[in-house]
Order: sequence, then structure tokens, then C-alpha cells
Amino acid sequence: MSKGVAAITGGASGIGEACAREFAKQGYEVAVLDRNIEGAERVAREIGGKAKALDVGREDEIEAVTAWIEDTMGPVEALVNSAGIIQVPVRPSDLPMSVFDDVVRINQRGLYLCCTSFGHRMVTRKRGAIVNIASISGMVSMPLHAYGPSKAAVVSITECLAAEWGPVGVRVNAVSPGYTLTPAVQGAIERGQRDPAQLSQSAALQRLIDPSEIATVCAFLASPGASAVTGINVPVDAGLLCGVTWTQYGGMRMPLSNES
Repeated sequence: MSKGVAAITGGASGIGEACAREFAKQGYEVAVLDRNIEGAERVAREIGGKAKALDVGREDEIEAVTAWIEDTMGPVEALVNSAGIIQVPVRPSDLPMSVFDDVVRINQRGLYLCCTSFGHRMVTRKRGAIVNIASISGMVSMPLHAYGPSKAAVVSITECLAAEWGPVGVRVNAVSPGYTLTPAVQGAIERGQRDPAQLSQSAALQRLIDPSEIATVCAFLASPGASAVTGINVPVDAGLLCGVTWTQYGGMRMPLSNES
């Protein structure tokens, strides 16, 4: 029996694709949304869902796609906002404002518009769950002077909408991934631009994260099992936040064999 419709933005690759696959496995009918329509169609075909082109930077497009899903697939019970763009780590003096504006337009404004377009319909029905993909870069300092603040805004948006819509039963939560092996990160590693050992050395689990591990947390937050959970931000970071300050003490160390 179907659990209803789940809409996934940025569903053509990376964390969004993993979420589309996980929600389909959990029994949802999945709408895969992405401006890369070829990628979205590939994912939708493989999971038995439907694909639609969506640029979250376009307000009119968001509303039109929301209406299309509700008219052709049914009420959206779960929304995952995974669409986003990344930023090269540069000094503020080397960061063009055009890049800054694009990051904010997609990562912050676009996500908010998706929340409100789908969320208003959820509020009318008095049910639904939204999961926003934030980032640990929105929680700690990094040389990502557009991306980091845009993801901090995602956490704030999540908290504000959770309080706004909670009285009618609509839940809004966020997930903050750590260093995840998305195609973008994998490509940077293969080009020699990122060192996987360096990325993982400060994480308590001493490894990077698979997109599927983010997806399982998103699916839980959208599920009835998380019925009392709203307004939170869940770091899925392999223990990076708890381990990063250990670098000043020599980094992670293996427990002694007689330690329990």
C-alpha cells in the first residue's frame, strides 16, 4: 500500500537521488524534481516514479510544479528539499557577488519557496512532513562565505516554519550532512582537488558519508516514527562536529584494548 506522494527536489543526483530511492523503497510514490530533467527521468524510471523539470530559483516554476504533482499524483505527504549549489572556497575579496547571490537564490530563497508552496497545501490538509537539507557548514566556520550562511539560513527557516505550522500537525525538520560522497565531492577527489583522508581525519568515525546514509535519516524524519519530532536539525556527519576540536590534542586516537 502506498504511503502517498513524496516530492524530492534535486532528485537527479547525490543526496536527492538517494532520498528518491529510499522513499520509493519505503513505499512512497516519488516525484523526482530537478533542473537536470534527463537525470531526473533516469532516477524516476529506475524507481517507478515520475520526473519533472524544476529550477528552484524560479518562483513561478515552483508553484506550477507543485500544482502538477498534486493534480496528477495526489497530495504530497513528504517533501525533501535537496536542491542546492556549492561554492568554491575563496577569500571574501575573491568571491563575486554574482556567485554569492546565486547561492542564496537557490539554497535559501528557493528552498523557502518550495517549503511554502508545498507547505501551504499541507497546512490546509493538516498533515505532512518537510525535510530540508542543510549542512554542517551552516553550523561551524568554513571558508564558504556564501554557502555556509545560506545553509545556516536553512536551519533557521526550518525552525521558523516548524513553529508556524506545528499547531496544525505539519512537521518541518532539517538534516545537516557532513562530508558526503556525492558526485560533486567524488569528482573533486578524482581531480585531486580534495583529499579524502583529510576530509575524514577529524570525524569520530574516521570516514566519509554515503548519500544513502543521509537518505535513511530523511525518511525517518518524514515517517510516523518521528511523529513528535519537529523543528530540529540532525547532523549526519560521521562525528565530525564532536571530533574536530581533537586536532589540537593530536587528533583521534584508537581506544586501548582493555577499555570498554
